[in-house]
Amino acid sequence: MKKIFSIALLLLFTLPLFSEEEVVKKVVYDLTTGDLKRFETRLLSGIVAHKTYYQSKLEELDVIVVVHGDAYKFFMKDLRRTPYAKEKKLVAAQKELGKRVTALATQYGVKFLVCKIGTVERGLERKAFYSFVRFVHNAAIGLIDAQNSGYAYLPLW
Repeated sequence: MKKIFSIALLLLFTLPLFSEEEVVKKVVYDLTTGDLKRFETRLLSGIVAHKTYYQSKLEELDVIVVVHGDAYKFFMKDLRRTPYAKEKKLVAAQKELGKRVTALATQYGVKFLVCKIGTVERGLERKAFYSFVRFVHNAAIGLIDAQNSGYAYLPLW
């Protein structure tokens, strides 16, 4: 009986130690939209809101964004000599968008994975992208790897 009581006391005092461990939530965004407003509200503002929410609960949110489809343009520091150079709203907003995307990468730790095959198909040069983006073989590989590492999937089309 003493042995059971001792084990129960040990568990009672050690369980709080385990519950104080940092909880990390993980999400991978499947970003394909080329719509500027949707990109700003759902991705730029959305990630900050989600990270803030989890921080208020003393939890961490680890974010990966897999970029493909029409979304490449939001991660390029130089739009000249690209199909996006004629998009007036995008060109006008590019400097501010660049600051916000850079802040997500540097201040919030968001990882941006760009589909290499799609950039090649569109004739987009790697040097035209921000230095913090990483290139993956293709978007499917990036999504598969993230989901198999425990990331929840959120489409952003």
